[in-house]
Amino acid sequence: MPADRDMTLEELQNGQALATDEDGQIRTAQDLEAVFDIPVAVSAVLGKSKLQVSQLLRIGKGAVIELDRKVGEAIDIYVNNRLVARGEVVVVEDRLGITMTEIIKGDRR
Repeated sequence: MPADRDMTLEELQNGQALATDEDGQIRTAQDLEAVFDIPVAVSAVLGKSKLQVSQLLRIGKGAVIELDRKVGEAIDIYVNNRLVARGEVVVVEDRLGITMTEIIKGDRR
């Protein structure tokens, strides 16, 4: 199975191969079972803005801070302060959520 192919939830639950490691060994979801309970911090960044301290101190209730993103642009999704994906804001019942639209592949150093 190619390592860059997305897997379905059913494939993960059935223990089918996740990827092949450098030694050619096939890895499954069961190989990761030891790390399943480790908590990670997930954050979704809608945008950023830079302000001077004097500007920050003048901000009051109802103030609007302009962000560096436009409406409809993808948001950044971080796991433990590392950019891992981009996505969109969605509404699930009465709560906000995110859906990943792009996975960011980075160096595994």
